[in-house]
Amino acid sequence: MPDIKIGRHGETDLLLAYQPQELPDVPAPEGNFTISGTLNPYTGPWGRVQAAHLLRRTCFGVKKAQLDSLSTTTMEAAVAQILADQPTPPPPINDYNGPDFTDAEVPAGETWVTAPYQLDAEGYRIYSWRGWWYDLILNQEANITERMTLFWHNHFATQTDIVYWSRGAYDLNAKFRANAMGNFKELTKQVTLDGMMLYYLNGYLNSKNAPDENYARELQELFTIGKDTPDHYTEDDVVAAARVLTGWRVDFDNNAAYHFPEAHDFSDKQFSAFYNNTVIQGSVFGEQELDAMLDMIFAKNEVAAFICRKIYRWLVYYKIDEATEQNVIQPMAAIFRDNNYEIKPALEALLKSEHFYEAAQSGCFVKTPLDTMLGTMRSYNTTIQATTNWDRFVFKAILTYYMGETKMLLGDPPNVAGWQAFRQTPQYYRLWINGDTLRVRNVFTDVMTAYYFETDNDKLNFDLLAFTASLSNPGDPNALIDEVTELLMPQPLSLAKKYLLKTILLSGLSSDFYWTNAWDDYINNPSDPMATEVVYTRLRGFHYYITRLPEFQLA
Repeated sequence: MPDIKIGRHGETDLLLAYQPQELPDVPAPEGNFTISGTLNPYTGPWGRVQAAHLLRRTCFGVKKAQLDSLSTTTMEAAVAQILADQPTPPPPINDYNGPDFTDAEVPAGETWVTAPYQLDAEGYRIYSWRGWWYDLILNQEANITERMTLFWHNHFATQTDIVYWSRGAYDLNAKFRANAMGNFKELTKQVTLDGMMLYYLNGYLNSKNAPDENYARELQELFTIGKDTPDHYTEDDVVAAARVLTGWRVDFDNNAAYHFPEAHDFSDKQFSAFYNNTVIQGSVFGEQELDAMLDMIFAKNEVAAFICRKIYRWLVYYKIDEATEQNVIQPMAAIFRDNNYEIKPALEALLKSEHFYEAAQSGCFVKTPLDTMLGTMRSYNTTIQATTNWDRFVFKAILTYYMGETKMLLGDPPNVAGWQAFRQTPQYYRLWINGDTLRVRNVFTDVMTAYYFETDNDKLNFDLLAFTASLSNPGDPNALIDEVTELLMPQPLSLAKKYLLKTILLSGLSSDFYWTNAWDDYINNPSDPMATEVVYTRLRGFHYYITRLPEFQLA
């Protein structure tokens, strides 16, 4: 894969005189913070604060144009847009033919998703698939589809470093995308018979003579029932479920599951009292037994509550206390069950609830690496543009490197349980940040703000001049600070930090017109290199400082 090249603007270091000033330590909190409110519809004010919160939690980053649009409509209309169905995107293409490799099976510019498996090409195709997903995130509408696609990728986790199969990764992702807000029961069945999952959890080896319990266990423990309550399935239920699932195989060339009766256990399968002592009759039709088992599992109330807790932690907050369980999770689970496990009605209730908007001022969510990188790129209106497909591929490979270094590599959650930040007590989201991953996050935003990534033909960074010009009143330093921090921070900054930001824009001088005049000079004479450099140098220091603030890591 390509090396990472970083360039710098001019010969002087960005930091110049803009080293952050030491500020007093933040006082310790007085106690635990609890989000209150119920699933009742939100009836409070609707404006930029609420719309920005909705965008941060359902999309990646906050784009000014989308915030302007959603904040001037109603909450109901905004949520309807967030939950609107999206068209199926075109598949990824061969954008990876380059100096050191050419895919003999797939011409440049054509899709590889139905191409025969080729060991030498699989690594490039997996990188191409990730880059395709980056593009969909960077160019997304104000819509929850990408966030929920990632949710299902985390929920039904597989790993490309274990199943080294680009088509399998793409096809499973396509199922998540098509069912992002669809029917959970149907999605569970599709995943059960998905080639990537059958390989990942050894389902393709499951046979009557050697039942494999791997998927049968995770189906109940991680995918449907969970272990949130003391009363749950038994080890005998795992064995029985494994026997139900015997005989499923994968047509590798077409990524299609089929049932091989000679490997199937035709005897009856007895389940425990947890499942009301259900007996699934043995059948030559494997799908008939699978449907019966899913009916049995989805008859349990625990399924809806378990999934609603996971969605809650994904979109709202990791802490689920007794009040939240009773006032939010259980009513949301009832909606989920009453709608036959359709996901959208439960999401709609949550996103319209008073509880959801009470979280708007909290900033209690530590950004994922994906939010820190691609979300920030979206806020700065940055997409991956390059002269050639190979140059675009290189830039996406750079993103993949930094995603891996910050422990959120798409396609490779740490294990079948998904990323720890959404499940591991007591740290939860705080697991995203440690001394090493914070350094990598800062390196990425430092380069995008102050320097640039480069290929032989192109550069990738934030276009700070174009971004600033897109703001409502960029000539006013106070308005500029307020609008930039509104897009990048979940809460207003302290006066002390705003003062420091302002001193950067004013180059340490005392009057606002020092920035206003500099900006006007640039706007009136954009071809004047001196006028451009004066503004650009200040903007680099300004944004470098902002993206290194602790508050920047929150959502």
